[in-house]
Amino acid sequence: MKTTPRLQKRYASEILPALGESFGRTNRLSLPRLEKIVVNMGVGAAIGEKKCLEEALDALRLITGQKPIVTLARQSIAGFKLREGMAIGCKVTLRGRRMYEFLDRLISLALPRVRDFRGLNPGAFDGHGNYNLGLTEQLVFPELNPDKYTRAQGMNITIVTSTESNDEARELLRRFGMPLRTEGPSATNN
Repeated sequence: MKTTPRLQKRYASEILPALGESFGRTNRLSLPRLEKIVVNMGVGAAIGEKKCLEEALDALRLITGQKPIVTLARQSIAGFKLREGMAIGCKVTLRGRRMYEFLDRLISLALPRVRDFRGLNPGAFDGHGNYNLGLTEQLVFPELNPDKYTRAQGMNITIVTSTESNDEARELLRRFGMPLRTEGPSATNN
């Protein structure tokens, strides 16, 4: 029998009532929630060396616990020796249990291991309540063996919420424990 992830339990028992109180709503379905998390790796080196893409696929599978799909180039760019339809990346869309487990590992294990980490940019929302963050190094995830994955590979993580408001999504992520920088006089609001 599968157990419920701890962040999912915390959302139902603590975060949802607190959000309802702070936004002044009683309908639980009108409150913001996580819909999905998309983890994307662009592997530009895959143009010349197919092994790089295979390494990225394997790393993403280990990090997320789900088989990634290969993304293809949508257009040809002669300067990069790129042709339409070439495999240049991979991505995974996480929902449900795996989404909450991944977010828990991201917040509690991976982000604290980032070198010179001072918090995430609180202004990295897209205007529709979705948050984007980039990691320059995949080895911040403890699932990966540094001896096997020697090539530095970054990734983009998009957290999609059910709300259209950046402020509501920011409050939701803060309550989950996302280490967003506090907006003070020294922090810039990019």
